[in-house]
Amino acid sequence: MGDKDQLLSESVDSIESGKVKSYVGKKSKIPKIPWYMAGGFVLFWASLFLAVVVPLFYRLPQANTLEDVGKGVFIAERAQENLYEFAKIGTKLVGSDGNENKTVQFILNELAKIKANVLEEYFEMEIDHQVAYGSYVRGGAQYQYQGVQNIVVKVTPKGSTSQNYLLVNSHFDSKPTSPSAADAGHMCVTMLEVIRIITTCREKFTHPIIFLFNGSEENSLQASDGFLSLHKLAPFCRVVINLDAAGSGCKELLFQTGPNNTWLVKYYKENAKHPFATTMAEEIFQTGIVPSDTDFVIFSEYANLVGYDIGLVCNGFVYHTKYDRYDIIPRESIQNTGDNLLGLVKALANAPELADTTETGKAVFFDVLGLFFVSYSADSGKTLNYAVAGVAIILVYVSLLRIAEVSSVTSAQVLSWFVLILVLQVVAFVLGLALPVVVAYMFDKYGLSMTYFSTPALSLGLYVCPSLVGLALPSFVYLKLQKNEKLTHAHQLQMALHGHAIVLSILGIAINYYGLRSTYIITWTLVFYVIPLALNLLSTLQDRGYSWTGVLKIIQVVPFLYNSYLFYTFIVILTPMMGRFGQTTNPDLIISALAALGTIFSMGFLILLINISRRSGIILVALLAVSAATIYIASSTDIGFPYRPRTNVERVYYLHVRRIFYEYDGTVSKDESGYLFNFQDRRGSAPLIEAGVDLTGSVSMASDCSKYMMCGVPYPDSRYVKSRLNGTWLAREKVIPIPTTEEPLVLLNKTILDDGITVRFVFEIRFTDHSTLYIQPYVDATITKWSLDESYLSSTPPYYMFFTYGVDGSPLIVTIEIQKSNGDFEVPVCEIGVGRQFMHTSGDITAQEFAKTFPEYAVLIEWPADYHRYIV
Repeated sequence: MGDKDQLLSESVDSIESGKVKSYVGKKSKIPKIPWYMAGGFVLFWASLFLAVVVPLFYRLPQANTLEDVGKGVFIAERAQENLYEFAKIGTKLVGSDGNENKTVQFILNELAKIKANVLEEYFEMEIDHQVAYGSYVRGGAQYQYQGVQNIVVKVTPKGSTSQNYLLVNSHFDSKPTSPSAADAGHMCVTMLEVIRIITTCREKFTHPIIFLFNGSEENSLQASDGFLSLHKLAPFCRVVINLDAAGSGCKELLFQTGPNNTWLVKYYKENAKHPFATTMAEEIFQTGIVPSDTDFVIFSEYANLVGYDIGLVCNGFVYHTKYDRYDIIPRESIQNTGDNLLGLVKALANAPELADTTETGKAVFFDVLGLFFVSYSADSGKTLNYAVAGVAIILVYVSLLRIAEVSSVTSAQVLSWFVLILVLQVVAFVLGLALPVVVAYMFDKYGLSMTYFSTPALSLGLYVCPSLVGLALPSFVYLKLQKNEKLTHAHQLQMALHGHAIVLSILGIAINYYGLRSTYIITWTLVFYVIPLALNLLSTLQDRGYSWTGVLKIIQVVPFLYNSYLFYTFIVILTPMMGRFGQTTNPDLIISALAALGTIFSMGFLILLINISRRSGIILVALLAVSAATIYIASSTDIGFPYRPRTNVERVYYLHVRRIFYEYDGTVSKDESGYLFNFQDRRGSAPLIEAGVDLTGSVSMASDCSKYMMCGVPYPDSRYVKSRLNGTWLAREKVIPIPTTEEPLVLLNKTILDDGITVRFVFEIRFTDHSTLYIQPYVDATITKWSLDESYLSSTPPYYMFFTYGVDGSPLIVTIEIQKSNGDFEVPVCEIGVGRQFMHTSGDITAQEFAKTFPEYAVLIEWPADYHRYIV
């Protein structure tokens, strides 16, 4: 080859290689994209969230009206009319006229109307009114009930011989003060309407359907236990759909399914018209951190039923308060619930799987912005999680080799630079999570927790902006300070994104190994990074400056929308719950961590792209400025005050207690009156004192808890018991009048048995419809037998029992046998405490005047109670 030909060949090679090499050029040069373009980039994602995610989250179907009767569809207008009548009854406390008479009669009347219109050639409808008596042990306490009511409806397809029944359950009782329109009137009227539709349709079903309207759920799930223990139909129930509420309006969330039986998720996927569910909700609820419980626990743990636990979750601010009213529940919300329930009931009533519900295995499931539903088995999910993480790591490695090739450096050099970038991305992940948590910690330290409670937008500046700064800062500093002239700025930026992908991959592998099905969040976030990475590698866009960012931005829309939707869901659900999380937990840590994780998974890749701008530091300064301004607003203005009248209330639980301690000889050693407070949120009494409520003289119950059995006060429920060391006592001079003259405990008989070391006591206990019984034998005495639940004797004293009655208030006869080795029964052997709640009474004039001193934003849940301590 001649010199001329050789020169020409070299020129052609140079031109061809220039297609890549021209992008290397000045290796570290940063493009001159205006800073405001990067700012607009961040605002675009914020706008996308507001324009797409929020509307889809609150989207509800159009409600059907009476004009649609006869079409076989759920009629929300008719259900809403029932809800109006239901809510008009008012509070439905167990033992009250509202619950035991008016509500029971309302439901029976509606069922009678439905039965009159049943298509008898297709269905038989039976209505049974159960009055249940029983007890069970749960959570360290015994729960005993008598005369609580259930209304049981059996819809049997004509000619059906199936012994496998579908059970649909909800409750009609309420907490004190609440008209219970949402919890759970919404669900009861939905069940009524589903019965109407089912019994007037001309469809054939295989299995009978049981609809259980239970009258005592708010008292530790007693009526569902009464059904399972005593009702003749209970043994035939195989699958349960449990309906409840922790909020009002909006749509209902499937937050538990199973246990096991992945086919249940498949039926939900195919038959719920408006899916709203996620494995993450199930795993969070099953940790026990959510301060609520449902009948599903009784059905699954005590009867081994499988099924669905579904509840309303929006606007939990009104939950268990007087503001749980009819007028805040849109008709469309009832339609949403009705469509889903009707679809599920119809499908399950024909499901062959009801014959065998012993399947093992769990499922991964989630809805995507309410538009469609994704599910697969947990085993498949585990494989998928490992596979995606592995593919992500491999493709990142291939990309690094490609960068080395086009940059004319060795792969070892690129890998060594990447190790530093990976370390920085680990730091970025930690900062993205830690900075919001630090803000939460500092606010709590200065008594400013829950500033987002009534103004959720504050979370953006308090938690999201610091998280974005934490995610972007390490790569920003690195890209500004590094002196690497061998790689283009575009390649170094891409390596930063690769570093984030590796961090997520390692995290996903670790969490997957631990066994959390919620790993799917990481997996699908990685999927939508792997896809553009593969496309950029195949198309060589990776080698063409910043061309690779176009594909990435487009495909990142999907994980951004889903992840922001998911974590927004949990913030909406959990924020109201922070108002009843108790004083010992800093709720801001939970909300800040959720906001941070949502930011990391939604914007972890995208926020790094601000480094395309030469002055990307301005974006970080702007984010810090937003955070600083928000911190000032939240800490120094009324906008950051947590409570608002009617909409974002402070729950104030307290009892007007008179406690009397009797000694062994019958003399009274203590007769004291006061208010027993159980503050529900982190701020405790501080806002009330600032508002002028006179709590002077309040003392902690901790000292009484160390001196007296069960602190010497009448706890109305298990939540009071769990938080008893944080209780507050405010003594008052005027004696609190007891609304009854009956002595709560009468000794009927004391007999020393033939063995000489055992004594038998027989007591008559005159309870109110909500009462407690405490029993603690002395150290040298042992209870060997009693007429209460025998299984509870294996627990460690003191024993405590919650007692409830509905329509039967007859006294309880209790027999206790106590053994003492020396046979000396002329001295005390046992303490007995009887606490009675008078929930249907407003208290005396002094208590009523005291209640008027509370601010408008405080919702009071209070009533008189008494406590009598005896020594026998």
